[in-house]
Amino acid sequence: MLKVTDRVKHIIAIASGKGGVGKSTTAVNLALALASKGVRVGILDADIYGPNQPQMLGANEKPTSKDGKTLEPVHAHGIQSMSIGYLIDIKTPMVWRGPMATSALQQLLNDTHWGNLEYLIVDLPPGTGDIQLTLTQKIPLAGAIIVTTPQDIALLDVRKAVAMFNKVKVRLLGVVENMCAHVCSQCGHEEPIFGEGGGERIATECGVNLLGALPLDSRIRQQADLGKPIFLVDDQGSIAEIYQSIADKIVAQLSKKSKGSPKFPKIVIEKN
Repeated sequence: MLKVTDRVKHIIAIASGKGGVGKSTTAVNLALALASKGVRVGILDADIYGPNQPQMLGANEKPTSKDGKTLEPVHAHGIQSMSIGYLIDIKTPMVWRGPMATSALQQLLNDTHWGNLEYLIVDLPPGTGDIQLTLTQKIPLAGAIIVTTPQDIALLDVRKAVAMFNKVKVRLLGVVENMCAHVCSQCGHEEPIFGEGGGERIATECGVNLLGALPLDSRIRQQADLGKPIFLVDDQGSIAEIYQSIADKIVAQLSKKSKGSPKFPKIVIEKN
């Protein structure tokens, strides 16, 4: 059986220090933004206890198996996906201890028949627990992105996430700030409800890039709930432009890393 790294070029982890900062929404919209470039993209819902991607993708079909050994990814909106949510009743709680959850994650990652992906987005659960450590230690990640809000309490947990990735030597591609300002749907007035400039401060403090800042806009939540992420329904809008800009920065960073040293031609002198 082929290893996941034989079928996926770049594996990118989307992480957060705490829950409720819009990590999963960011993950699915970034996956769609990358796919809009015409390359194959997949998303793995690594949150075993609270899988959200099936609803966000509007997909509820059961994965099939062609060989009886691997699962075929579920296709939705042009991307491949896999989640424990496809395999269980949505109302069933996952009362598993850490080792069981990490084992399930490894199976979802390695036993899915990913179709030669350029990028695999891994939507991690919040925090710095067993699942995060297992993934970062056993899978060659191309990089990680940390999602936060500008609120000081959220930034406390970002520092922990940054420290974890640094400790296991995973490259940090940058920080994405969600809910940077509330946009009034009636008049368009913007107000920084959760504080201001937090993403930029933590990025500077940790020596990473601020990839982008997204507003607290009700359409982002509404479209995710409907299974039609905002990047799809308004791909020319200002929010989609921010996701596209973040995707462009990710591609640029990874392309720089993969270029390596230039190869010079070998000169051969032949005698006539």
